[in-house]
Amino acid sequence: MKTKRKINRASGALAIGVAAALVLLAAGSAAAQARIDGIVGVTNLNFTAMAGEVSTPDGGSLHFWGYEDLGNHEGVGIPQYPGPTIILNQNDSLTITLVSELPFGQCTSMVFPGHAVTASGGSAGLLTQESCGDADTVTYSFTAGQPGTYMYHSGTEAELQVEMGLVGAIIVRPVDGEGYAYNVDTDFDHEYLFLLTSMDPGVHAQVEQGDFANLDMTEYYPVYWFINGRAGPDDLADAFVSWLPHQPYNATPRMHPGEKLLMRIIGAGQGQHPFHFHGNNADQIARDGRLLVHPRSKFTTLSVPGETVDQIFTWTGAQLGWDLYGPAAGCTDADNNMEDDDNPGATCHDNICSANDLVDNETGLALPEGLENPWAPGDGFDDTNWEYCADHGKGLPVTLPEKQNMAFGGWWSGSPFMGDVQPLPPGEGGLNPFGGYFFMWHSHAEKELTNFDIFPGGMLSMMVVEPPYVAIP
Repeated sequence: MKTKRKINRASGALAIGVAAALVLLAAGSAAAQARIDGIVGVTNLNFTAMAGEVSTPDGGSLHFWGYEDLGNHEGVGIPQYPGPTIILNQNDSLTITLVSELPFGQCTSMVFPGHAVTASGGSAGLLTQESCGDADTVTYSFTAGQPGTYMYHSGTEAELQVEMGLVGAIIVRPVDGEGYAYNVDTDFDHEYLFLLTSMDPGVHAQVEQGDFANLDMTEYYPVYWFINGRAGPDDLADAFVSWLPHQPYNATPRMHPGEKLLMRIIGAGQGQHPFHFHGNNADQIARDGRLLVHPRSKFTTLSVPGETVDQIFTWTGAQLGWDLYGPAAGCTDADNNMEDDDNPGATCHDNICSANDLVDNETGLALPEGLENPWAPGDGFDDTNWEYCADHGKGLPVTLPEKQNMAFGGWWSGSPFMGDVQPLPPGEGGLNPFGGYFFMWHSHAEKELTNFDIFPGGMLSMMVVEPPYVAIP
């Protein structure tokens, strides 16, 4: 008879970890990457499955199993959670050699949904060839014939081994180039990965002790949720920070107004996650590495186990009702850095809206009524700063209270205008050095916004729309 595990609820929170991660986001935002971190262009890889410890923002750690890249292509050299993101070009041939150094002599294997794989060596398993020790080597090979977002994971007792961390992402870029998701009709400016997983600490404790006989995955009860291997707010810190050695990847999406952001979402765990993105709907263009005939507009994407979703998100600021960049009267901006030359720190911008920008090219209607075709030339937006022409020069339609009557969030710049940073009381703000607009992207399941019942945490991050002059690498 299998024993039942009981979860002991954590009773405290470590606010220090939250504050530290948020400060790192502000300090490191200029260095954050708009391209997905991973192993790029390497088509022969050597992975070892082995054990390690992942960190949680509430000060805990969990035993996990992960893949180590013996070639050390990312400079990690230890097992990581999730496994290394593999970035290929269409028609590349990939070969992965796998050995198992898992504790207690556990066998493991790899499967690659969406690809026709040849496996050789090792020992025969239920789904594919397995490695059952460091002298038992198995090799997997396939050709990446179709672009898209894919996952790889253990094919041995997947309900347990994926939970333990043996999972990762594969991105295949099309022949048209890295600026496209699938073809020339799916161009984007920035891309980010959102690999969603969860963990039940009871399972991980039993595995660490070798208590496999009493494991009952029907009683699975997760209390930690992760994006790219980190629970919030750790996912806001820079990638490859030294204090998260087993969790190299972050999740800090950034963009400029009017740009297209490609969201690559992977359901890599056992549960469904309603992933919600504030700021706008997104156009879902593909699932499981295959283009949809008709894109679907979503405000929340239900991520299900084993499924990948690609979608395009944009933010324009259209019809806010006020000038996105603030009043421009009396400003001199000779160096075109969006700053008043006579008043450093003050917003100043030119509005470059031609008469053609005020009429929709397809309908001939005057904007804002003509927004049915927002991406055509003459789209109603400033050609330089992507300001909504109809709102140029409009003041904020409300009167802000005096500072002594306001409650300040860490991302409040002191001004409602993009790129404008105003003085704040000591100790307030500080997480928005460029005056961007921040939107929380997170699971819409309340419990998944906690770390062992401690809020905020879990499956959450912040997306920031930066002023046009801020560099996003």
